[in-house]
Amino acid sequence: MSRKQILIIDDEADVCGFFRRMLTRKGYQVTTATNEADALKALSGTVFSVAMVDLKLPDTDGLTLLQAIKSRQPDCEVIIMTGYSTVKTAVTAMQRGAYEYLEKPFDDIGEIEALIARAVASGEPGPKGEQAREEWADVASAVGFQVGGSPLMRRLVSLAYKVAGKNINVLIQGKTGTGKEVLARFIHAASNRAEAAFIPVNCGALPENLLESELFGHERGAFTGANQTRRGIFELANHGTLLLDEIGDASPMIQVKLLRVLETGEFMRVGGERPIKTDVRVIAATNVNLEEAIREKTFREDLFYRLNVVRLEIPSLQQRSEDVPMLVEHFARLFNPRARVSAAAMRLLQNHSWPGNIRELANVMRRAVVMCPDETILPGHLNNRFQAVSPATLISSSQVINGAAGFLQLLEKFRDQLAGNDVFDSSAPEEIERTLRALRDIEGVLLAVMREKGWAESAHLGLRESEEETVRNALELCKWNITEAARILGVGRNTLYRKIELFNLTR
Repeated sequence: MSRKQILIIDDEADVCGFFRRMLTRKGYQVTTATNEADALKALSGTVFSVAMVDLKLPDTDGLTLLQAIKSRQPDCEVIIMTGYSTVKTAVTAMQRGAYEYLEKPFDDIGEIEALIARAVASGEPGPKGEQAREEWADVASAVGFQVGGSPLMRRLVSLAYKVAGKNINVLIQGKTGTGKEVLARFIHAASNRAEAAFIPVNCGALPENLLESELFGHERGAFTGANQTRRGIFELANHGTLLLDEIGDASPMIQVKLLRVLETGEFMRVGGERPIKTDVRVIAATNVNLEEAIREKTFREDLFYRLNVVRLEIPSLQQRSEDVPMLVEHFARLFNPRARVSAAAMRLLQNHSWPGNIRELANVMRRAVVMCPDETILPGHLNNRFQAVSPATLISSSQVINGAAGFLQLLEKFRDQLAGNDVFDSSAPEEIERTLRALRDIEGVLLAVMREKGWAESAHLGLRESEEETVRNALELCKWNITEAARILGVGRNTLYRKIELFNLTR
């Protein structure tokens, strides 16, 4: 078996000599270069498994060499070597295809050897290389992070995994519902702080005075009601990770205090007189454009630069639409392990734009599981926005529940939907009128036939029993949280209370 080729590009002869001795002992063939010309010459004559590139060179820079290496030898993994002052540029290099970066000075020789071995394995074909490329998979599974197959998402998670082990702040940007907190938990779980606390705090959910006390704690007597000393989140999260969610909503005063903590590693409790040291890794998340907020003077530029050492932007669900089927199946099984989604329902879900992203999808699937009387989720079990309401749709959907009682149930459900303003949002007025006339005609004919045969009373009894079962299922799924159960049933809280009383339901 041929020896793997490693290229070292650094203008310091001592660094080149150090890596040559270390890697030669490990069985690698090592080539060194101290400038761009020597590096390009080496690349033209030898195929390398790994190139270690200094970010700062006399005649070029690491980003330029990264591009040159990847254009000539796409399978060569590039490890950027950098000082702390250029970590942000090194992360940019990783976003452009670099495998990893190393900070100077090199302290842990064993970790460097392990990193190079992983990089070599990553470029190899077959299971070993595939495993190296997805070394984040176990951590993602442990925190319930559904990554999917989207190249955009997989690159993001790969970068997040690599920066997780660095003691640097991370800014996560993404639209509401994309999973910013889940990504933050993944970073914490993949870091060397995983055994310590992970504490999220929503900066927009609390008034300024309460948020200050929540973050920094307070001394006894600091304000009315402060009957005892209370530690804040920066103390509780010491040696762990703090997620500052919706950081763009933090007040100017809170921003100033956060900046001081990030700069000095110290803070004071509300009403306190002595500084307290803390070692916390800060991850900030926001769904607003902070650069725009800086221009509008609502967010401090110096705080932004402290938080934005590494920026991770989560794609919207529409941008990773190929992952919708996987996420649909995941949430269906999460709420009912035996649930399956029909092809027709899946088509409707795939064609939806998902403005609420994964949070919206999870809510839709939770409701669908409640509305589904068996294990197969059909179009009729989905939210109103996924289907055009028409007689044909109702007739087709009536196959979900056999018999006239099932059809009457759907008609009853249709009447309930009319109480909401969104059922016909996308329909023209004339279409709505035609649909209503057709429904009245169909229902009139059906009830007339059923009365002649003496079926009407039993049909309405079946409707009542089915509705009672649906309400009970929703309450049990939500652990009798009335607000949540009402939301997934699509009714108001007062309506749900009336149903509970009507059916005499108890916990």
